[in-house]
Amino acid sequence: MNVLEEWTALVCRELGIDPARVDRAAVLDLTRDVAHGVARPAAPLTAYLLGLAQGAGTAPPDAVERLSRMAKDWAATAGETSRGT
Repeated sequence: MNVLEEWTALVCRELGIDPARVDRAAVLDLTRDVAHGVARPAAPLTAYLLGLAQGAGTAPPDAVERLSRMAKDWAATAGETSRGT
């Protein structure tokens, strides 16, 4: 077991989460996309917000893909919103 697997198992146990429900690769891919496309501090914040939405039952089934796409499109989107279009 590597450190990431061990940490994930420990945190899941502490928080009462079934580790089988954790798609670690998807979360890591999402945070990478956000860190590179938006800003590094936005990555953990986005993961946290996704977790809140999933816990509340408000996250759409394709939430990870949608957020990754938003992060990849951030430069164009941010430019449009700052110009008011």
